[in-house]
Amino acid sequence: MLKRVVITLVIFLLAACSEPVAETHLGQIKQKDKVRIGTLAGESTYYISANGELGFEYELAKAFANFIDAELEIIPFFSIKDMLNKLEKGQIDILASGLTLNKSRLNKYRFAPQYRSISQKLVYKQGRKRPRNFSQLDAPVTVIAKSAHAASLLKAKANFENLQWVETEEFDEAELLQGIIDGKFDYTIADSHTLALFRRYHPELSIAFSVTREEPVAWMLQQNDDDSLYAMAIEFFGYARSTGLLQNLEEKYFGHVRQFNYINTLAYIEAVRDVLPKYRDWFKQYSRSLDWRLLAAVSYQESMWDPRAKSPTGVRGIMMLTLPTAKSVGVKNRLEPEQNIRGGGIYLEKLINRVPERIKEPDRTWLALAAYNVGFGHMEDARVLTEKAGGDADKWADVKKHLPLLIKKRYYRQTRYGFARGDVAVKYVDNIRRYYDTLVWLDENQDE
Repeated sequence: MLKRVVITLVIFLLAACSEPVAETHLGQIKQKDKVRIGTLAGESTYYISANGELGFEYELAKAFANFIDAELEIIPFFSIKDMLNKLEKGQIDILASGLTLNKSRLNKYRFAPQYRSISQKLVYKQGRKRPRNFSQLDAPVTVIAKSAHAASLLKAKANFENLQWVETEEFDEAELLQGIIDGKFDYTIADSHTLALFRRYHPELSIAFSVTREEPVAWMLQQNDDDSLYAMAIEFFGYARSTGLLQNLEEKYFGHVRQFNYINTLAYIEAVRDVLPKYRDWFKQYSRSLDWRLLAAVSYQESMWDPRAKSPTGVRGIMMLTLPTAKSVGVKNRLEPEQNIRGGGIYLEKLINRVPERIKEPDRTWLALAAYNVGFGHMEDARVLTEKAGGDADKWADVKKHLPLLIKKRYYRQTRYGFARGDVAVKYVDNIRRYYDTLVWLDENQDE
């Protein structure tokens, strides 16, 4: 008995004197109830709007924090170098900033699963002679220091000996693009998704050529032997794909900007300056519960703000109302712009209110916009087709794929309302979203 007591006491003393077992990285996060995620501040990653914090990477990071049941501490950076230093020192847990995988980074950091792909574009200002490759540049390229863009130029130097560039830590990607417009820089390199967002209100930016093909994008973690956080990141991205989270975020932030039309964008910006002031007060007055800029964007898509517009099918006026719709919202003269705008505001609000309450914004509005174009019944038919195909009928990203099926007999014969130009409705919604985004930016920056 005494021997057993002595052995137990020895074991206790040894345990008390020994070093505590180090917690895993994930365990430390759980203990602090906080995950620190760093990102570059920018429209494609993280920014603060009138409606609070937004951005593709921010929403993805927020979803990850919820997934691991921890609070999110988002840490915005304005320098890639600073961001990488913080990761190496363990002062942040993850970098979520649309960063591409390349050889130098793979040797130093650990990457979570790929969730997007982007390409790098050489950018210059419209009006300058377009270079077709690096040998035709007549000035240096300005890029962010320590960026993948700088790495691409270093790689290209092997084939283009005269290639010159300047690396800077003073500007972010958006500021470099603005510098091209202002004539401060001759050339820069931008990621395809950032450029697509920026060109909505700066169509004078032109693409010379693609510097890279599509490259994988992934979150970055410290390179060490602790697999706990890395394993959870793998599990999270599997969840994000299977639940449609990634697809919905991709659609929300980038789904409407994949196509760019220089003439159309330039014409719209000129119309905002020259034509919109005639009707702005009415859009504001009759927008009801809506953002007046959304109502104005719908009107531009419908008529290009022409109060006498008329289609072959008989819709008329600045909001292009059908005769039955006009009567239902109290519009007696569709060619009278104030009446037409008032009626359009009432009608669009009614459509949004008809969308099931469980559907959250922004999907609720995008579905209503499709209904404005193709009719509420056809929009509901597309939702039924979406559900039959195993998609989420409450998500625009899924319904958008099935609306074009309404032009095919084998699909529309299954529906209640039959044939419809669902493909046109998809383009219609994308256009309005671009016009709206551009108008918001122009409206909020007009005094700068």
